[in-house]
Amino acid sequence: MADRAHSQAHRTIHAGGDWREAVSGATREILDPADALPFAVVAEGDEKDTDLAVAAARHAFDAGDWPRTPAAERAALLRRVSALLARDREKLGLLESRDAGKTLEEGRVDIDCVADAFRYFADLVAGEAPGRVVDAGSPDIHSVVVHEPVGVCALITPWNYPLLQASWKIAPALAAGNTFVVKPSEITPLTTIALIELLVEAGLPAGVANIVTGPGHSVGARLAEHPDVDLVSFTGGLVSGTKVAQAAAPTVKKVALELGGKNPNVVFADACATDEGFDTAVDQALNAAFIHSGQVCSAGARLIVEEPVRERFVAELARRAQKIRLGRGTADGVECGPLVSEQQRAKVEAYVASALAEGAVLRCGGKRPEPSAERPATGWFYQPTVLDACHREMRVVREEVFGPVLTVETFRTEDEAVALANDTEYGLAGAVWTADAGRARRVAGRLRHGTVWINDFHPYLPQAEWGGFGRSGVGRELGPSGLAEYRETKHVYQNLAPKPVRWFAG
Repeated sequence: MADRAHSQAHRTIHAGGDWREAVSGATREILDPADALPFAVVAEGDEKDTDLAVAAARHAFDAGDWPRTPAAERAALLRRVSALLARDREKLGLLESRDAGKTLEEGRVDIDCVADAFRYFADLVAGEAPGRVVDAGSPDIHSVVVHEPVGVCALITPWNYPLLQASWKIAPALAAGNTFVVKPSEITPLTTIALIELLVEAGLPAGVANIVTGPGHSVGARLAEHPDVDLVSFTGGLVSGTKVAQAAAPTVKKVALELGGKNPNVVFADACATDEGFDTAVDQALNAAFIHSGQVCSAGARLIVEEPVRERFVAELARRAQKIRLGRGTADGVECGPLVSEQQRAKVEAYVASALAEGAVLRCGGKRPEPSAERPATGWFYQPTVLDACHREMRVVREEVFGPVLTVETFRTEDEAVALANDTEYGLAGAVWTADAGRARRVAGRLRHGTVWINDFHPYLPQAEWGGFGRSGVGRELGPSGLAEYRETKHVYQNLAPKPVRWFAG
């Protein structure tokens, strides 16, 4: 019995309606970032497993009913999934916390957002018109533009928001009538596996939803190049995203890339003119930089603050950052969990060391915390860190750290603030803080970032769209354009009174 249960735990590859082990029999242990101890085992798939999953998705699209299922029925299934997510909120939130290291409250909020995404795309597709009529200038011609599913979608998701990022791809892909193969990050796959189980429970036909657990260099690479995949959607780092685009190019797939960010948080002095305004701006700067230990593509990792309030602002920011309670995400009162892996912490440590060598001033943090009962010595913890006196030439300012590190730059004029904020290869998100409504609109309009917040940081709406400029990627997720990514547009032209056409004499 124990051997059978152990074998069943390895069946985390889902293809054609069946749960399978890896063809090779390989497995991977999933480690808890809080103590580096294994707490789950998954199948370690490779190219062979990927080919099986793609074949199942291809068959389900070409010969199955899902692409031709009425939109109202697809929407009803998505609503059932949303209800199941709400039912399993506590279990999934805990799993997300242990898998990714985030706090339990963050995990719960993520599950709420996932449920919202499924409801939103259900409502969006159910309320659409069947097509857009085009006036052809003749009563004998009927011309209409309709939307159809793309086909087989390869969905490659990151480790920092495993289920949320998966939902932003899976919900619109299903709403549009596609089949898919999802590859979650090999280090945080557990909630995505659970989502596939919920899709099956909700009644999704076999072969529509497929998952391959395994590494990017084999599973992800094969998905990107596979000739039977029609679209690849990738969220992750710039280097990997570039490889995905290159692999997809020979077959001219549709490609959507949501890549990194180096996001400015611009604070004007007038936003801090009152005690309430000052406290709010400081609080939001902390949230922008240190939620989920800074492992967020839209993290406000660059604080750009006006000279008159710089010293007061940074001093209070550092004082409060030192008080952030680090620990295991499932422990009561913990505000910030560990980094996701030993490799990620080493990367963060290297960036801080380089910044100090280049002249940055350490205002707080910059090291591993002392171990405690809620913070095991084996866990991958790192203190929230504030680096002052930073400038654009520093690596820590130019490159995405993806950790609890906030850099501080200073400006004196509005033009200088905009120039600093836009001086980045990335263009994912940014924020401006000011009490001047005219300045808020001017600066927001000049920032070259896909999302700009005014007097806020981090909120997103399913109805809005998420994407970036520059090297932050191509394509859009969420909103109507998120659904459009998973569709092809077809023009149907019907001549109601056909007549012979003689192209040649005789």
